[in-house]
Amino acid sequence: MPGLLSDALAWLVILTFAVGALSADRNERFARYATVAAWVGFAVFWLQLVPHFAFVHKSYVEGILSLVAVPASLYTGYLLWGGRDSLFVLSRAVAAMGIIYLPFETIPAFTLLGVAVPAPRGVLMEIVAGQTAFLVNALGYHPEMILSDEGFHNTFLFFDGDHRLTVEVVLACTGLGSIAIFAGLIAAVKAPLRRKLRAMAIAVPIIYALNLLRTTFITIAFGKQYMQWFVDEILLLFGSSDPYMVSFFISDRIISQLLAVVVLIGITYLVVRELPELVTIIEDVLFLVTGDEYDLESELGLERPRA
Repeated sequence: MPGLLSDALAWLVILTFAVGALSADRNERFARYATVAAWVGFAVFWLQLVPHFAFVHKSYVEGILSLVAVPASLYTGYLLWGGRDSLFVLSRAVAAMGIIYLPFETIPAFTLLGVAVPAPRGVLMEIVAGQTAFLVNALGYHPEMILSDEGFHNTFLFFDGDHRLTVEVVLACTGLGSIAIFAGLIAAVKAPLRRKLRAMAIAVPIIYALNLLRTTFITIAFGKQYMQWFVDEILLLFGSSDPYMVSFFISDRIISQLLAVVVLIGITYLVVRELPELVTIIEDVLFLVTGDEYDLESELGLERPRA
């Protein structure tokens, strides 16, 4: 379950990935040992998250993906141990993703030399909540913004009659996870910095803008209870007894998460057109899933620029 031990495990795994990545050019044997160990640790990390995503967070998409990640991580480590060296690139990507994401997830607020330093996650959540509020207001809805239980100004308050409905912008609602994925992938490949920056300039603005549309959609749909469809069936599907949650389950857990998969595939295609070196990672992922080798550069008609 998420908490201090989960955060410590995440840092341990990511730092092990980083050690493997940094030592690859100096001591390949040590790098292989370290990176395989990191993939085993990654499997353990995803395994302990499955109950949280499936039963607490009530996200079947994330729960299933977490469960699939367990054997996938072990298999990746097995292939790397067996000599599939191209997986070092994917391993570097995971290291970079974690280094970008984990500070926001794990670093709390603290005081340094008398100066209060806010939690990075709180700052990011409040920024996204403020921008979401602008869009919600622009569409003619004016919920009150209140403090969350953690003290962040990131929560919308609606009323359905006398019933309070709150929508909280949490870290998962900021788009940071998807941005970290693409930033990690782009950082991991060997390509000229100019093209890497162009690839980032494609991925990050699109992800951030579409995420704001997503948070706006969910906030309005749940806050105004616009999607109270198939109430009994949805409550049974998500194991809930609160009928007010139906609009949230449909807007977020079903519509938004399924559309996110489609959007990420589209962004991947755009980024790969700019940075064809990424096909190495994609080919490895496809091999993990299907067991077949692919030559995406030829199949997609990609050509690696010189600069």
